[in-house]
Amino acid sequence: MSRTATRTIGEAEVTILTDGGISFPAEYFPETDEAHIRELLREAGRSEIETNFNAMLIRTGGRVILTDSGPRDLFGPTCGFLPEAMREAGVAPEEVDTLVATHLHPDHIAGMITAEGKAVFPNATLHVPEAEHAFWSDESKTTGDPISDWGKLARAVLAAYGDRLKLFGPKDEIAPGLTPITLPGHTPGHSGWRLASGGAQLLHVGDIIHAPALQAADPEVAIAFDMDIPTARDTRKRLLDELAADGALFTGGHFLHPAFHRVERKGQGYRLVRP
Repeated sequence: MSRTATRTIGEAEVTILTDGGISFPAEYFPETDEAHIRELLREAGRSEIETNFNAMLIRTGGRVILTDSGPRDLFGPTCGFLPEAMREAGVAPEEVDTLVATHLHPDHIAGMITAEGKAVFPNATLHVPEAEHAFWSDESKTTGDPISDWGKLARAVLAAYGDRLKLFGPKDEIAPGLTPITLPGHTPGHSGWRLASGGAQLLHVGDIIHAPALQAADPEVAIAFDMDIPTARDTRKRLLDELAADGALFTGGHFLHPAFHRVERKGQGYRLVRP
């Protein structure tokens, strides 16, 4: 199966790299009745709560930019295929010059280092949101299960890139034409980005949606991984409303392959449309 999907955005070429996927159990959505989950799945024509783990490759102006990196070997045999996806896209790890973390959860950064803690992308500068770095780099803030282990992984990734680490704020430019979008709630510094090139644009909406079959149709559905569930819910509803209003093309960390979308209003929720 193909693990890539590519679109031209102005003068940039954007390739979604699908690292793999799993199905979530219903208990990952603790504020939603299982009967409602079954109803949403039935309406979507799905039998399971499916999610993908996506990275984004941007080639523009001689730059090779990679956003996020998948969970490596942490989530079992159906994940960890980022190297295969990169080979399909025709890019070697050594060619990546800019590495971007939307946030520092394991499924977005584990693929940036080997199991031994060595940087996978030896020539890349790692760009991390300032607020995300401030939280995960402080061991005193990452206590308890499972955040303690997540914090250890985050600090290992930050250490692996060492002097090739660069922090960005909400108004900074990450790379030419690539600017951050602040998406509060999921993690302290959770961010997406906007790519503007040649009069066209693409938005990366981070992890505002983890389970497309549930959270697009009913944006009130919250996942347990959101560190601030009410704020994450408000962010999801606001952004989906804006995307439906302006018809913008977008992608994200957990949409199903191929993961370029627009969104339309449908009843009290939304419907994802693949252009």
